[in-house]
Amino acid sequence: MVDRCEIAPGAGRTILVVIAHADDLALFIGGTVARWSDAGWRVVVVRVTDDRWDSLGLSEDETISANATEFRRAASVLGVTDVVDLGHATDRLGDASEVALREQIIRQVRLNRPYALVTFDPYSLYGEDNLDHKVVAAATDEAFWTSQFDKHHPEHLAEGLRPHGCFERWYFGRPVGDVTDVVDIAPTLDRKVDAACAHRTMMTNFANQLVLQADTGGWELPMAYDVTTGGDVRQFLEPLVRAGAARTGERHGGGAVEEFRVVRFGGLQALLEARGVRRS
Repeated sequence: MVDRCEIAPGAGRTILVVIAHADDLALFIGGTVARWSDAGWRVVVVRVTDDRWDSLGLSEDETISANATEFRRAASVLGVTDVVDLGHATDRLGDASEVALREQIIRQVRLNRPYALVTFDPYSLYGEDNLDHKVVAAATDEAFWTSQFDKHHPEHLAEGLRPHGCFERWYFGRPVGDVTDVVDIAPTLDRKVDAACAHRTMMTNFANQLVLQADTGGWELPMAYDVTTGGDVRQFLEPLVRAGAARTGERHGGGAVEEFRVVRFGGLQALLEARGVRRS
């Protein structure tokens, strides 16, 4: 059984989270983000896409606006300090330049100088069926290394930015293949639920996807259908979010849990502990 990770005091230090879509934050790691915020961490979230097609019955412009507003509302519930939108078209990162995306993430690393970099796990892609997630995972993982090189994007240095090395990388996923750390989110589960429910536009579209799939299989799913016709998103979503946290907890001794693969000091933590000297 993996030990539960204690959330250390942030003391104003920064955690930089890179996600593909607005609802990724709440659904995957909302409880942990809220705990970081409560512990005094400065949490900055980079959303790579604009979610322009993730809605039901809205125009593209209406969808972009609604999802941006709901993203900020959810981030506020979780205590996020700042959000950054890169504005890529959703569901099309497979055609985007990974190197160009990596440059944008390097810039955010050098601007925010985070203690920890958080994103999808590029090595736990079994069961991951969203190409945007895969591209963001690969670009962010590469940005961890290249943000430290003084010859990658010298234009950043000309602007006054400097190379930066993150001490920790926290990876999440669907699922995490090699879990090293789990976080007890019982104290913040209600806020995770509230943040997830803030995404009414995206969750209505998600409910419609379930309706379409069920219909093809000869089923009806009234709880999802009700949402597509204006029903309460919370009645549909809250049981799913709470059950997901409990199901993850069952793998790790019970309770409401989020799980991660955490890499500290580039995987060379033993070297640091054997030969390093901690600053007082």
